Amino acid sequence: MARDNISDLLAFIAVAREQSFTRAAARIGVSQSALSHTVSSLEKKLGVRLLTRTTRAVSLTEAGEQLLKGIGPQFDEIEAQVDALNELRDRPAGTIRISASDYAIKHVLWPKLKDFLPRFPDIKMELVLDNGLTDIVSERFDAGVRMGEQLAKDMISARIGPDFCLAVVGAPSYLSSRPTPLHPNELVQHNCINFRLQSAGGLYAWEFEDNGRQLKIRVDGQLAFNNIFSALDAALDGFGLAYIPEEIVLPYVEEGRLVRVLQTYSPYWDGYHLYYPSRRQSSPAFVAVLDALRHRN
Repeated sequence: MARDNISDLLAFIAVAREQSFTRAAARIGVSQSALSHTVSSLEKKLGVRLLTRTTRAVSLTEAGEQLLKGIGPQFDEIEAQVDALNELRDRPAGTIRISASDYAIKHVLWPKLKDFLPRFPDIKMELVLDNGLTDIVSERFDAGVRMGEQLAKDMISARIGPDFCLAVVGAPSYLSSRPTPLHPNELVQHNCINFRLQSAGGLYAWEFEDNGRQLKIRVDGQLAFNNIFSALDAALDGFGLAYIPEEIVLPYVEEGRLVRVLQTYSPYWDGYHLYYPSRRQSSPAFVAVLDALRHRN
């Protein structure tokens, strides 16, 4: 195969995975027009249409799906083997991409990485905020962060954070004009600040325990966010009750800016875990990052 054909195939893979010429062009560092011309040239050489283009989206044709399925994993393996050559370097090097929630980035990952990165200047980190359940393989992340150890097939997990619980909190100004909820079921009478799960598209059902029995409460309210820190701001401003990680709210509770309720019903959850594909050889850079993030009692 000619070298320019390989470049054309790599361009096609980028567009197919991003489903956008704009995002793919930014990712591989070329102009959108040049990328579009490259893919069109490839389609002309192959004699089949690989992509269906509209003004709003890009999707794969049947031929495009077949080509991506056939060559995508092969190029991924080549990339992994090239990354593995970093073992021959004196210091780990490369870019590590991790998908994680806003809370996990700020309170689990960054406190450890800020001490780790100065010691490894050849390692670059990309932390992508995602409060959903991203498919890290298709999105080409090295790893993702989730609560607990429930993982998809062919994944490995490593604990990176302690157990934690959520806290139902509201501003004194909000609670002064409403009865304090004494049981989770009473939350339906309150203006609650919802949290939307990006991947599933639905609103998070608040989870509690009552004498060993699990409760899921579908709350309602005027506001919903997909960012936990925005929900915190709304609670501080008196717009309702929010269900937020305890570590975030305790300073505000101690200052009297928030009041905690229903504490006895809030269970502790398994801490955050880093998960990554088992079939892919880990680079020295990833091994170093993983070791730095591991939770140690």
